[in-house]
Amino acid sequence: MTEKCGVVGVSLDGRNAARPLYYGLYALQHRGQESAGIVTHDGFQQHSHVDTGLVGDVFGEHDLDALAGHAGIGHVRYPTSGSLDTSCAQPFSVSFKSGSLGLSHNGNLVNADEIRDELAGIGHAFTSDGDTEVIAHDLARNLLEEDLIRAVKRTMGRIHGSYSLAISHDETIMGVRDPQGNRPLCLGKLEDGYMIASESAAIDTLDGDLVRDVRPGELVVLRDGGSGFDSYQLFEAENTAHCFFEHVYFARPDSVIDGTLVYEARRELGRKLWEESGVVSDVVMPVPDSGRAFAAGYAEGANEESDADVEFAEGLMKNRYVGRTFIMPTQDERERAVRLKLNPIKSTVEGKSVTLIDDSIVRGTTSTQLVQLLKDCGAAEVHMRIGAPPIVAPCYMGIDMATREELMAADKSTDEIREAIDADSLSYLSVDAVAEVLQRERLDLCLGCVTGEYPYDIEGEATDREVTRPEIGDESVFADD
Repeated sequence: MTEKCGVVGVSLDGRNAARPLYYGLYALQHRGQESAGIVTHDGFQQHSHVDTGLVGDVFGEHDLDALAGHAGIGHVRYPTSGSLDTSCAQPFSVSFKSGSLGLSHNGNLVNADEIRDELAGIGHAFTSDGDTEVIAHDLARNLLEEDLIRAVKRTMGRIHGSYSLAISHDETIMGVRDPQGNRPLCLGKLEDGYMIASESAAIDTLDGDLVRDVRPGELVVLRDGGSGFDSYQLFEAENTAHCFFEHVYFARPDSVIDGTLVYEARRELGRKLWEESGVVSDVVMPVPDSGRAFAAGYAEGANEESDADVEFAEGLMKNRYVGRTFIMPTQDERERAVRLKLNPIKSTVEGKSVTLIDDSIVRGTTSTQLVQLLKDCGAAEVHMRIGAPPIVAPCYMGIDMATREELMAADKSTDEIREAIDADSLSYLSVDAVAEVLQRERLDLCLGCVTGEYPYDIEGEATDREVTRPEIGDESVFADD
């Protein structure tokens, strides 16, 4: 089951963890809107509250008060397949001989079914169809035979795909990132402890300081009582596979991911978009919200490198009480939400040539309706510029890119897409521009959705590298305060 989610974990000195976890999840709400959950441990027993819905709806004062303990983990979930009920809501909890375990997962395994079948064959009973439960059961089994660090390493050696994990083993909180670093995870220092989170914005919310990103293949253990952390580099891969789409769309613009501020990356991608395919128009406007930084960079580039005085303007007003169309479950809901969500400002577009900047075209529904909205409002021309390459293949690593049959660019040329959405012109950003802005070699990025070649061994799909499974040897251990 593919999931695009948010995880958080804290270990504090003398302060209950529930409210910091709650605030951290609020900061990560954009990463998942279907369910939310928190697991804490008070030194004697584990406490859990998990339910479907938004963070503010799932937790009340009574719920937070009941989550006792100075250490815990949390999760917000955005499923793209699998069950939508509480059976797949996280954190997932397990109790066994050596204690209790809680696990929050962001990502997607490519061999979950294989491991589930193996574990079921030796007596493990599963209550969900999610791969998070597979990880939890495998780790619980290994904890019966190994110490904590070796148990985590053995599980990492068995699971393959993308994952960032927040794990609680009694009062011990851990963060784990897959060997290729596909999904983001970072480490923060608070006044009275340490935390891990999918994005640094959650650390900011708690008035913390970003220490660094969790390294690909690394296990970070937050010391009990929030006194520090230890780092264990369990695996190293020849190349990383950072998800470029985190910078393009999903992450908050105020987050720092793998050393790069998302907002600045988007601005620079917008500048590159102008350099590669700029068209002089009367006004440049973003599709809010994720198109805003791209449009600012594009307009800056246009004004610096051309004689034209291009206006940057907010020409589409957003109804903030409507969720993301990208994560609406059905096509009908996505189409209806576009009209509910965005309304043009007539004075900004009437009689003008407009360049509309968006982060991506997936199914084409939103782009088609927005071009029509602007033309109905009197725009003389509508030019579309996209701050990412065409999405031609599905994502197996945790972002809902739909099937090839639903992806507009899978079987259409750029000119055919332009005609389908009725734009006067259309251009995308190149893959090389994305790699240059993110300061990564192409082989250090996951580009499967825009190239059709993946960094993992996925049945029926091409790969862009030699895929090998990590070897389970002696772990490299080093303290990192």
